[in-house]
Amino acid sequence: MKPLLFATLLALPVAAAERSVVGMTADGTRIEAFEVAASAAPSATVLLVGGLSGEDESSRAVEQEIRKFESGARAFRLLAVPVANPARVKMVFPATGAAYRDNPESNALWRWTAVQAPDLVLIAGDDAGLADALSQNVVAGVGKIPALRVDAKPGILGSIKGAIPRSEAHQEIARRRARLPRQFAEQLANYYGRDFNQVTYLPGMALISRLRLGETADVEKLAAQYVNGSKDPLGARPNSLTLAGHLVFAALAEQTQNPAYVAAVRRAADLGFDEHGAMKEAMPFHDEMSDSVFMGTSILVKAGKLTGERKYFDLAARHLAFMEKLDLRPDGLYRHSPWTDAAWGRGNAFPALGLALTMTDFPKDHPAYGRILLAYRQLMAALARYQDPGGMWHEVIDEPGSFAETSATSMIAFSMLRGVRHGWLDRAAYQPRVERAWRGVLARVAPDGVLLDVCESTNKQKTLRDYLLRTAIFGKDPRGGAMAMLLATEMAGLPELP
Repeated sequence: MKPLLFATLLALPVAAAERSVVGMTADGTRIEAFEVAASAAPSATVLLVGGLSGEDESSRAVEQEIRKFESGARAFRLLAVPVANPARVKMVFPATGAAYRDNPESNALWRWTAVQAPDLVLIAGDDAGLADALSQNVVAGVGKIPALRVDAKPGILGSIKGAIPRSEAHQEIARRRARLPRQFAEQLANYYGRDFNQVTYLPGMALISRLRLGETADVEKLAAQYVNGSKDPLGARPNSLTLAGHLVFAALAEQTQNPAYVAAVRRAADLGFDEHGAMKEAMPFHDEMSDSVFMGTSILVKAGKLTGERKYFDLAARHLAFMEKLDLRPDGLYRHSPWTDAAWGRGNAFPALGLALTMTDFPKDHPAYGRILLAYRQLMAALARYQDPGGMWHEVIDEPGSFAETSATSMIAFSMLRGVRHGWLDRAAYQPRVERAWRGVLARVAPDGVLLDVCESTNKQKTLRDYLLRTAIFGKDPRGGAMAMLLATEMAGLPELP
C-alpha cells in the first residue's frame, strides 16, 4: 500500500499522540488518525478533521493543533485526522454505496467516526457537507454527533469553552459496551439461530450458542427433521459448510447422549475415508481454502471424541497438515488460497477457530497433539501482532488500511480466550487482547442484531485488491451474528459446546 501523502507534515515526533488508520483511498493510500488522551478521565472526545479537499492549509492547521494540544492541560480526548481526503476525490456524506468498494474515503471516515463516537467534531476549512451530515443523521446506526465547520487557522481547539455534552453516539456506544456477555448473547439469540433450514455453520454456530444458553429444547425442535428421517442433513450435494454445520449435532450429542446425533456426526466425518475405510489425503470439499482448517478438522475431532475411534483424530491431524502445506505462509499467517498470498481476515479467523476447537477435544496422548498445539500457538502469536489499537482485526490481517472486520475479530478473540482458559496461552499476554477485542465487537453490534462491518460471503479471490473490495455489511448478518454470539458465550464462561 502507498504511504501517507502527508508524511512530511509530521516529520518531527508527536510525543503524546497514538497513530491509527481510518481507512484507505481507492488507490491504496492510508488515511491516518492521531489520538491524544485527556489528562484525566472520564472526559469528552473531540474529533478535529482537516484535508477534506486534499492536503492543504487545513491539514497544517490540524497538525499545529495536535502539537499545541499535547503539550497543554488536555481537558478532553483529542482525535485528529489531518488529511481525510488525500486522493482529492469528491466526498459524499452521509456516505453512500457499498462500503468500502464505493466512495471508500467517505465511507471510511463516516463509519470510523461512528465507532469513535466523539462528542464534538470540528472540521477545518472545506467540510464537504460533513458537519450537517453528522449533526442531522444517525451515523452508521450509532447516533447523531454535533459538528461544526471552523476556519483553518491557529486556535481552533482553544475556542472550545466549558463542558462538552455527551453526544448521542457517545451515549449509544457506552450503552453497548456496558452489556454483560450473557446479556449480549441473549440479545443476539432473538435474531440468530432461529432456523436450521440448511445444515451449515452459519445458523449452526448460533444454534450452538443457544445450546450454551440452555435453550436445548428449542434447538432440538429445529434439528429434529434431520434425525427423524424426514430430511438428509448432508443434502444432495455436501460441501464444507455442511461439514461444519454438523457441529450442532455434536453439541446436541454431548448434551443429550442421543445416539442419533452421534450417527449424524459419524456420517459426516466418514466422508474423509474411502469405501474400504482408508483415510483420504484430506477431508473433501476443502477447495484449497484455509476455511477448511475449521470446516474439515473440527467435525473429525468431535467424531473422535463421541465415538472413541482414533482414526478420526488421525485424519484431523493429516487434514491440518494438508491445509498448512497449501495455505500457511512463512510469517505464520494464512493465505486464503494458493491463488494469492492475501491474508484475508476470516481466512485467518477460520484456522484460529478450527485450531481452538481441535485443541479442546484432541487427546493429549496422541502423537500429533504437540504439533497441533504448536500450530495453534504460532497462529495466535502471528495474529496478535496485527490487532489494532481499538482491539480489532482487519479485512486483510496485515493491511491496517482495510476495514476493521467484526466476524473475524469475534472468531480470533474466541480462539485466544479458549486458549487462555485452557492454559495453552499465557494469560498476561492474551487476556488484555481478548478484552480489547470484546470492547470493539460490543461497539459494532446493536441490541437489535444489526452489525457494522462484516465481510460478505467470500470465495477464494485472485488478488489482494479483490479482498480489499469485498463489501462490508451494515445490517443483520447470520455469519457475523453467529460469531459474535460465540464470543459472548465464551466471555460469559458458559459450558463449552463445542
